[in-house]
Amino acid sequence: MRRRPSVPSTLSALVAGVVALAAATALVAPVGATAAAPVAAGAGEAPLRYVALGDSFSAASGVLPPDPTSPPQCLRSSLNYPHVIAERIGADLTDVTCGGAASPDYFSSQYPGVPPQLDALGRGTDLVTMTIGGNDGGVFIDAILACGRAGLTTLGRGNPCEEENGNRFVRTVRNDTAPALVRALRAVVRRAPNAEVAILGYPWLLPPREGCYPQMPVARGDVPYLRNLQSELNEAVRQAAAASGATYVAVPRASEGHDACQAVGTRWVEPVVAGTNPVVVHPNALGERKMATLTQKRLRLRP
Repeated sequence: MRRRPSVPSTLSALVAGVVALAAATALVAPVGATAAAPVAAGAGEAPLRYVALGDSFSAASGVLPPDPTSPPQCLRSSLNYPHVIAERIGADLTDVTCGGAASPDYFSSQYPGVPPQLDALGRGTDLVTMTIGGNDGGVFIDAILACGRAGLTTLGRGNPCEEENGNRFVRTVRNDTAPALVRALRAVVRRAPNAEVAILGYPWLLPPREGCYPQMPVARGDVPYLRNLQSELNEAVRQAAAASGATYVAVPRASEGHDACQAVGTRWVEPVVAGTNPVVVHPNALGERKMATLTQKRLRLRP
């Protein structure tokens, strides 16, 4: 989520969550580029050259331990799903994932000294994965913050966020995020024409209906509102994959029942209050492992 913050349950918890997420994020190919799905290298073969792109959901911001090769601003974990995949299949990983990344950061430097993410790609790249789009236009973080603040004002009752914001977040996804995703994915495929390119959908943050105020400080009536926004974002990701020749990994479908309102050991995403990660409303280590497994299965990446 783009260089800004995430959501809370008491006013102090909201502030704490905002500070934590601000530190972590700010936080979802031309037709014909259809490389064959890669499998891990066999005995005596060179390892797959794997480049991981994307935002905090790919960087696993907040999951310990941190990646010692990461720029400090990127809050990248050594347990993010690209590291998990690379270790399982023996790939040669170049990880440029970075908390707060949006699709423009593929083309230009996100932070001083942090190259554009597309610079990591080349004709020798075999595999590319990413999550991207959630930070474009600030849509994810703006919605989470707006609904968190609104939920606090009504102590979790009603749908104050929807009443205040209407369809402005969905408009941003449709008008701005969707075309930006197509542009970014087509650029990835051009830079890595021999690679299998995969983009993951974002795991569900909330259950379908009631939510779990105050752990996720969203008013009960606004839970379907935020779910619909996330559904729009994931659909934009899926359509961009189809338009560019990339592979879509259906993380949302698999993550149903593993949202931030579930118990430890079941949830893939941490809540704002009483969570285990310093970066709230982001995948935990279990979520990253599950995202790795789903990606391996979709791309037929064998150990």
